[in-house]
Amino acid sequence: MLQIKNINQYYGGSHILRDVSIEAKRGEVTVVLGRNGVGKTTLLKSLMGLVPIKTGSIEFDGRALQNATPYERARAGIGFVPQGREIFARLSVEENLRMGLATRPGGTAIPQELFELFPVLRQMLHRRGGDLSGGQQQQLAIARALAAGPRLLVLDEPTEGIQPSIIKDIGRVIRMLADRGDMAILLVEQYYDFAQELADAYVVMERGEVIARGAGKDMAANGVRQLVAI
Repeated sequence: MLQIKNINQYYGGSHILRDVSIEAKRGEVTVVLGRNGVGKTTLLKSLMGLVPIKTGSIEFDGRALQNATPYERARAGIGFVPQGREIFARLSVEENLRMGLATRPGGTAIPQELFELFPVLRQMLHRRGGDLSGGQQQQLAIARALAAGPRLLVLDEPTEGIQPSIIKDIGRVIRMLADRGDMAILLVEQYYDFAQELADAYVVMERGEVIARGAGKDMAANGVRQLVAI
């Protein structure tokens, strides 16, 4: 569903991404691992059109997107959960979810499935986003990205600063979404155990380059934990 081929990206004179190629298949969780500062977040920002790439291509469901605007990529069916969640703290949970419907016709109802995936959001519907705990905010950020029914869900370190019980809930939802078979999931993660549990395929980055890739079931045998250890 997603094919990123040989993309290069620069900040000023610094070469941040170096011929990075990644694919994400429908019905699978593709995990991108690496230490801090290796270019993982820049990769996702490049995918979403938030920073320009110098060379290379981004193809989603047969459509070239490397020159598309961020909103065109969202309309194409890509949902993005940024690092740090970036919910609207002064808006209610309901209003945050409606922001996720921005690419849909006016009057589109919030999908009830979101409340089945994250029951706490129904309970908190009229509370301000900023009043939620970190874990609840992360669930809200994921639900907001899912509101428009994306065919690719992109998550940037969803376990960061989250309590273990909610990490398990988020992992359960990610696995369920992938297993439905109609969505590809691209997950950037530093928490190795969480990544290994979910990965159907993995990619390891170092200094802006892909240094290893393979099937999720082979991560332990291939020594991936050692590659990403700090």
